[in-house]
Amino acid sequence: MMMNIDTALKEAMSIAGAVGVALVDYESGMSLGTSGGGEWLDLDVAAAGNTEVVRSKLRVMSSLSLNDTIEDMLITLHRQYHLIRLLNSSRNSLFLYLVLDRERANLALARHYLKRIETDLQV
Repeated sequence: MMMNIDTALKEAMSIAGAVGVALVDYESGMSLGTSGGGEWLDLDVAAAGNTEVVRSKLRVMSSLSLNDTIEDMLITLHRQYHLIRLLNSSRNSLFLYLVLDRERANLALARHYLKRIETDLQV
């Protein structure tokens, strides 16, 4: 089943422990859509900041001549997981950014669901 951006964001927010999600273009740093977040989690600011993380890692991989692609990146905080999943497509430079509450989240399941959402997402 193919899904649009809004549906994909809603699906991501249904993942146990989800606090906020954004679909981000790492070339422009702009988010194509967000869901969740709040006063303490400005998803547009987070999207722009994580764009730098993705670009930096891609530069490192390039300088190391690693002939591989990034599936996802995990930033572990004391109370949260920040999961960055690059969309596996040559025609775009997009990633899904998901913030999870560590107490309520199952990291393996969250990664599984993000992979499924990526597969069904039509941009």
